[in-house]
Amino acid sequence: MSWWMYALLPLAGVGAGLVGSVAGLASLISYPVLLAMGLPPVTANVTNSVSLVFSSAGSITGSRPELAGQAARLRWLAVAAVAGGVTGSALLLLVPAETFEVVVPWLIAGASLAILLPRRPADAEPHRHHGWFLAGGVALVGVYGGYFGAAAGIVLLALLLALTPATFAQGSAAKNVLLGAANAVAASAFALFGPVHWLAVLPLGVGLFIGGRLGPVVIRRSPPAALRGVIATLGLGLAVHLGWQAYR
Repeated sequence: MSWWMYALLPLAGVGAGLVGSVAGLASLISYPVLLAMGLPPVTANVTNSVSLVFSSAGSITGSRPELAGQAARLRWLAVAAVAGGVTGSALLLLVPAETFEVVVPWLIAGASLAILLPRRPADAEPHRHHGWFLAGGVALVGVYGGYFGAAAGIVLLALLLALTPATFAQGSAAKNVLLGAANAVAASAFALFGPVHWLAVLPLGVGLFIGGRLGPVVIRRSPPAALRGVIATLGLGLAVHLGWQAYR
């Protein structure tokens, strides 16, 4: 990689961090950029995973108002997310990813459409009866994220909006915490045993932190209905793309 490529990584990181914080789709920008700069797919994948820790840190730092009052719920949901992520990573070593590729487009499309569903007034009430169901759902999303990963943020956001009384901004903040916890475990393993390109991690990570930090600001100042539409459109576009690859 030439020096000018490293200089472009912070800019790519800002865009990826912003998209990741708002829609959970950071890798749609950061991973292709690393590939375009000449890194082999495996190296690009692990380098991207390690760098995304910075995006999560930026998003969480910028979401303190939205995270207020969610600490107790997020602690046990983070355990479920991490357990699912570890399980999914292990399954990836045992079961070929191709067996799951035909299901992924439908999963992403369903989650994208679910985000568009209007919230009922009853959603303002506590969802105590959804506790174990929510934990199980978060664990399954963690398995999906560790195994395949595409648009896991959209699936998780749809789940949180459906089964908790959180507003869109609160659900997005919670999504960033849970994805950050699951990704941190994978990133730690990659940092110890994977072929991480550390010279790319720092400039990309700086941009990801800035973009992740800006995400909550954008969410606070944007109409929730408009954000739902943007996220659903991006998710459906990805579902069509993955569906074309899987079924052609």
